[in-house]
Amino acid sequence: MTQHADDDTLDQQAGVAELRLATGDPGLVPQNDVLAEDLPLDRNQAILQATKQVGSILKRKGHRFALAGSVAVYAHGGTQNLQHDVDFCFRPQDADAVAETLREAGLPVYTPPEDWLLKSNCLGQQVDLIFELAHQPVTTELLERAQELSVESVFMPVLSPTDLVHSLMAAFSEHHCDFGAVLPIARTLREKVDWETVRGACGHEPMPDAFFYFLERLEVIPPRPKEEQR
Repeated sequence: MTQHADDDTLDQQAGVAELRLATGDPGLVPQNDVLAEDLPLDRNQAILQATKQVGSILKRKGHRFALAGSVAVYAHGGTQNLQHDVDFCFRPQDADAVAETLREAGLPVYTPPEDWLLKSNCLGQQVDLIFELAHQPVTTELLERAQELSVESVFMPVLSPTDLVHSLMAAFSEHHCDFGAVLPIARTLREKVDWETVRGACGHEPMPDAFFYFLERLEVIPPRPKEEQR
């Protein structure tokens, strides 16, 4: 399906040899000649530009997908404090077609050691193509709940706030439990999240349950009624 590459290769391939313009112009943009006067001023802007390019490519080909991660939080009204990459999610059965579409647009696609995503690069930014969220395959129902939102004037499907927060909390484990990274996201989206749905989806897993405790103590969300507490 895709070629294998280690991290060193990914770093060497960070540039895009050929990239069709997001406007649909059939011309190709040579490497290091991407409209110099419009180059992003900082890393956040670079990530947003890469999001717009990849989102536009996927939309033109009619792929089912949704924006996830920190850029999705930004699209829902969060601050422009983006992390190190761009995250898109799609169904496992669409992996080959998505990879082929990106290659046709001049973007490299790699298979990392992890078996739940593919990786690409756009305008020097890492792009994660995820087909498993919260330890579960991405489904048609999940993508249908996505909301069409603007990312710097480019509209694309974005994970719903409830699904977005659930995907972050369900990833907590004894080996990965960064409450500090998810807390500001929960604060930002708290009015838009169906917290009871997230509670039900997380069950009584210890790490998400501990995070709910912090959210209650910090008054980000109201506490559960006593009769519902264990």
